[in-house]
Amino acid sequence: MSMGVSARPAHDFVSFLNASPTPFHVVSSVKKRLAGAGFEEIKERHDWASVCRPGGKYYLTRNTSTIVAFAIGKQWKPGNPIAMIGAHTDSPTLRIKPVSKRESEGFIQVGVEPYGGGLWHTWFDRDLSIAGRAMVKTYKGDFIQKLVKVDRPILRIPTLAVHLDRQDPFSFSKEAQLFPIAGLVAAELNRQGKSRDSTQQEIISTKEAPFKPLEAPTERHHPRIVEIIANEADVDPLDVVDFEMILYDTQKACIGGLNDELIFSQRLDNQGMSFCAMTGLIESLAPPSSLDTESSIRLISLFDHEEIGSQTAQGADSNILPSVLRRLSAIPSDIFSLEESASSTAYEQTLSSSFLISADMAHSVNPNYSGNYEAKHRPEMNKGTVIKINANARYATDSPGIVLLQEVARKQNVPLQLFVVSNTSSCGSTIGPMLSAALGARTLDLGNPQLSMHSIRETGGVYDVEYGVKLFESFFEHFSELEGKIFVD
Repeated sequence: MSMGVSARPAHDFVSFLNASPTPFHVVSSVKKRLAGAGFEEIKERHDWASVCRPGGKYYLTRNTSTIVAFAIGKQWKPGNPIAMIGAHTDSPTLRIKPVSKRESEGFIQVGVEPYGGGLWHTWFDRDLSIAGRAMVKTYKGDFIQKLVKVDRPILRIPTLAVHLDRQDPFSFSKEAQLFPIAGLVAAELNRQGKSRDSTQQEIISTKEAPFKPLEAPTERHHPRIVEIIANEADVDPLDVVDFEMILYDTQKACIGGLNDELIFSQRLDNQGMSFCAMTGLIESLAPPSSLDTESSIRLISLFDHEEIGSQTAQGADSNILPSVLRRLSAIPSDIFSLEESASSTAYEQTLSSSFLISADMAHSVNPNYSGNYEAKHRPEMNKGTVIKINANARYATDSPGIVLLQEVARKQNVPLQLFVVSNTSSCGSTIGPMLSAALGARTLDLGNPQLSMHSIRETGGVYDVEYGVKLFESFFEHFSELEGKIFVD
């Protein structure tokens, strides 16, 4: 299964995972790699007419948790097609509440809120830490964003000993029993050189302080938490105005299995496909002449908030991709002058001939639960990327799309697999159906197979990483050639 397939991309992916505990960090990691490949940053708020030119490579971000990157072929003309891959940067997690300070039975606790549909029982008894972004005030009075990643374990959600409750199956209250402990009240008071009485006196004295629209972060959260965030951001705790912090497992992603054929990590869904999309785009542009004969635009869009429905400003159901495509569809070619306008239907022409791959991790067959899978559609790890199909359009795949992807895969000898859910199972969904409906562009859903999706510790295949990268590289390299050979309308 792995003959001639390299494990090197998987090792690179593991490094990517360990650097990227949040969507903000994912985008930061992607930006660094794009910049290293010669991409230029542009802003949504600016005019692109004099900046984006055929032969150029560009990227933009929204909320620094969604990123769109594209390269324009030198033979581009307004209304030509765009080859697109869409994925998402977020994963199920626990997010610190706006007022998180909790104490109980002598323990310091942190209030958290579930994000997405995680397998929350897997978060118990793990060595957890925090990461995200902090908004801080500068000495000039401006407010800027700082990325934060605390590399040591500071939180833990404890289970109840089996001797005290022999419940089976394990169940818990998300509001009462999913709050992590962060230490002991006595130890924190000792660190501060305070007693409970002096702390209570401070609370009373703050009632005489000047008016504040909101309590300071050091009042809404445990001061030690704010201090740790400030230290990571290299600012004074008093300059931390607000923050968005999530919990993550400090156990690093790693290669495992008897023959180093597996990946064990948090956030495979969907950093796995985000990494393959980014790397496939970059690899397709590695030859200096890669855009010389290209008549299309090669584009990736990595969205935030897929796990909670995508209906946000930075989600796939927002205007970000349609607005980018509208602006790109009218970019003049080298044979046009800047003053010469494109056709009024350039956007519609572009959408009608473009193609979107919706890339989101897929389900590998689980040997302990094989009865939950459709008998003839049981994807296996390290046997190639999985095409996802659903008769009720929970996935956007159709036959013309399968034909296109099969030809793309053939050119790089990438094996493919097919997946449908059992008739007795519900089917998840992706950004594919919503984007295909919004754009009217041809769309196909796929992903690399994994186990334990939405667990704090998931399992994927080492060699599927290279399969995904090669597939996407081939898609970008050959789409313009293949697009005109598949006839439907």
